[in-house]
Amino acid sequence: MTSHDVVKFILVDDVEENLLALEALLKREGLELLKARSGHEALELLLVHDVSLALLDVQMPGMDGFELAELMRGTERTRNIPIIFLTAVATDERRRFRGYETGAVDYLLKPLDPQILKSKANIFFELSRQRQELARQRDELRVTAQTLSTVLARLQAHSDNSPLAIVECDQDFRLVSWSDSAERLFGWGASEVIGRPMGELRWVHEDSAEAFAALAAEMRAGTQSRTKQISRAYRKDGSIIDCEWYGSALRDGLGRLTSVNWQILDVTERARAEETQRLLIGELNHRVKNTLASVQAIATQTLRHAESPEAFATAFIGRIQALARAHSLLSSAIWRGAKLAELIQNQVRLGLIDETRLAAIGPDVDFEPEMALHLALVLHELTTNAHKYGAFSTPHGRVDLTWTLETGSIRMSWVESGGPTVKPPTRHGFGTSLIERSLRAMGGQAKATYGADGAQWLFTVPLALQPDQPAGTQPSPAGTGDEGFALPGDAAGEPSGIAGKRFIVIEDEPLVALELTALLEDAGARVVGTAGTAEQAIRLIETAAPDGALLDANLHGQAVDEIASELTRRHVPFLFVSGYGREHLPRDFSHVAVVGKPFDPKGLIVAAQQLTPSLQPENSAISAEENAPKRVIRLRG
Repeated sequence: MTSHDVVKFILVDDVEENLLALEALLKREGLELLKARSGHEALELLLVHDVSLALLDVQMPGMDGFELAELMRGTERTRNIPIIFLTAVATDERRRFRGYETGAVDYLLKPLDPQILKSKANIFFELSRQRQELARQRDELRVTAQTLSTVLARLQAHSDNSPLAIVECDQDFRLVSWSDSAERLFGWGASEVIGRPMGELRWVHEDSAEAFAALAAEMRAGTQSRTKQISRAYRKDGSIIDCEWYGSALRDGLGRLTSVNWQILDVTERARAEETQRLLIGELNHRVKNTLASVQAIATQTLRHAESPEAFATAFIGRIQALARAHSLLSSAIWRGAKLAELIQNQVRLGLIDETRLAAIGPDVDFEPEMALHLALVLHELTTNAHKYGAFSTPHGRVDLTWTLETGSIRMSWVESGGPTVKPPTRHGFGTSLIERSLRAMGGQAKATYGADGAQWLFTVPLALQPDQPAGTQPSPAGTGDEGFALPGDAAGEPSGIAGKRFIVIEDEPLVALELTALLEDAGARVVGTAGTAEQAIRLIETAAPDGALLDANLHGQAVDEIASELTRRHVPFLFVSGYGREHLPRDFSHVAVVGKPFDPKGLIVAAQQLTPSLQPENSAISAEENAPKRVIRLRG
């Protein structure tokens, strides 16, 4: 027997004892067993040996069996080597499916049944020997055909038990073979489909019919022999599934198409999981960038009103801590919401409230996540103001915080007593703006009164976000005069093509809306209204007659397609200000520019100027290119 007559199997396992056991079990005359203890060692052997079967251990350090199989399938020399996976890990359908996806012919669990393993190995040994015999001895054709028939029967048995539906059609794409696994997957029996054209069965989904027709033409023409595609298909009961189709064209000696073999895998659950993952990643990205934009707004607005660096640091850190603790509450509850009592207790843990000077009385109330975040900041501002100017600024002052449930809402009162006489503020500070805007964004209201006994606030807070509240009106200026510091990147005083233009801000995060409003007004624009829901936005567009708009891509979970359509219908130029990527924005408005959160202030103003030629600076010496953001913002058309 020459070296060319020897059949070679490769055994890959990182445990030497396993290799010895397999060698003892499979050893036979005419069979050479190559052994490798790692994926890298196996690849080196495969480069110099023609192997007829690979038995791969799944669990190996470094390169596992699945990775080795994928590399084999990606190399022309080893692409067609049959693979049997061996594993001691308890079976898992996803792992089994992954094994078949890499091209495995079988997936066996340890401890192995010696007879079964030998039977399966014998199949490939015989296949290899028969190929050698056919090449060497034409006169033994009958014996070879009989052996091949036996092997095909065994393979058919394997295919019928495979999770892959194995189907065959002739050159006219009439079904000629239908495995038991195909019947399990699609519902039709072989007697119902054999002899029928694929298109007549109402099997391939309409969305994929054109692609299949083009593929059939390519296979007949000889330009396509193998294919893999994901297409939808119907079951017999009319339900629709996503499938991976692996097609192989078989040809005669003249190159004419004789049949096409299909191996079909149901990937419906995988497709759903991938879509869910895509949506979750997009939503996570949106939440993170919205949070960063809120932090950016807190920083810039706090800086506007700070009287010293020390005052800025104290106010900024306090607000961030309040926001962080609210996030921690929501995270511990898997983002389902937070209780009002917990939000109050957070202020106590921060050391801002002496429990002996606070009476908090009311029923147990749960708030939705977004509402809880807003309310946490409101409570922080109330507590901070009480320390600076109110009841907590004196040794004997106290606060009574009470709340009652009404139909669909909560009425809360914050009453200070024992503190200094409080006069109405002469200007609208950031804290007051934050309180009022946060309540309005939640669909509620906030009203303050000031007197000799201290400040009093009365709040109406809905139990759920209310989309039917009136749209916001033009806010009070964020600050005037020389108080506070100059903001980095402040656009005030620079040439602006939006000076005097009427803008609306459609944004559901009050802090971000406040920051956008301040930036536009610093650039000389007039913000004639803000809106936090789709309903508010539509009413605002109808009544405000804006020259331009800044539009968030998601408002409390609501899509903004209708808002974008209404702006377009009324010829109002707009741009998206969003934490979402382009792929999550309305598809019909892919031409609209996007400013990513958190945004660069100058970049935002440049983007606003570039909305339409009418908003461009007429005689500005500063070009759009010079004003364009250099690092943070990404403008996409």
